[in-house]
Amino acid sequence: MERRHLGNSGLDVPAIGLGTWQVLDVRGSEEEARHEVVRAALETGADLFDSSPMYGEAERVLGDALRKLGRERATVATKVWTSNDREAERQIQDALGFFGGCVDLYQVHNLVAVERRLDMLHELKNEGKVRSVGATHYSRAAFGDLMRVMRGGRVDFVQVPYNAADTSVTEEVLPLAEELGLGVILMVPLGSGRLVRNTPPDRDLEPLREFGVETWAQALLKYALSDRRVSCAIPATSSPDRMHENAKAGEPPWFGDEERECVARLAREA
Repeated sequence: MERRHLGNSGLDVPAIGLGTWQVLDVRGSEEEARHEVVRAALETGADLFDSSPMYGEAERVLGDALRKLGRERATVATKVWTSNDREAERQIQDALGFFGGCVDLYQVHNLVAVERRLDMLHELKNEGKVRSVGATHYSRAAFGDLMRVMRGGRVDFVQVPYNAADTSVTEEVLPLAEELGLGVILMVPLGSGRLVRNTPPDRDLEPLREFGVETWAQALLKYALSDRRVSCAIPATSSPDRMHENAKAGEPPWFGDEERECVARLAREA
């Protein structure tokens, strides 16, 4: 698994991590199966795990898995998500409890109360409870606000959507991240699963085989990761086998312009 520098954070992260939205939001008998997905991610070197308090039980389930499998083996990214200061304190204390007293990458989710939350996160960073601070947003309409935060010098990285069918971040956000030396984590690299529902015929993937591509999901992941401004992509899965499959896309060689255009065309036609 190739590892990449996460901007000004000083951290090296895997090209592929694991998103926990929906897939780790479970209780009871399902939890053990989800621990196996976390185990598979660690086995493949896809050891960045992204979560949020808005993902239901996901933070708790991830924390339980890492206590069993080894918290020191993981890079944990989570988020604070509320305009209420007291609730923000509760979310942060819960996360610190889940993850052994330290969060590697703490993000302001969807820029909610962003300046106040950045104040809180930087205080925690000074205390050694947070290693790196970032901000996220999923909507193109909010990219102007996100870029203002990026220019403010208080974040080390951003998390944004980017896939073969949605390249809006390439217009301004990624160039600015590169200019400022910020890391970039990609959400929805598979379009929240939409892009893999219609798989192109095997013959259409033939030009990509020499790049280690065996599946359409790997082609889509390698499409995004071949943009060298990207630090890490975080597809979600509830399957250990699919986790292993996704991780293979985090290895070079990377696509050139011709291969990326091939994937974009196939995504449009799917």
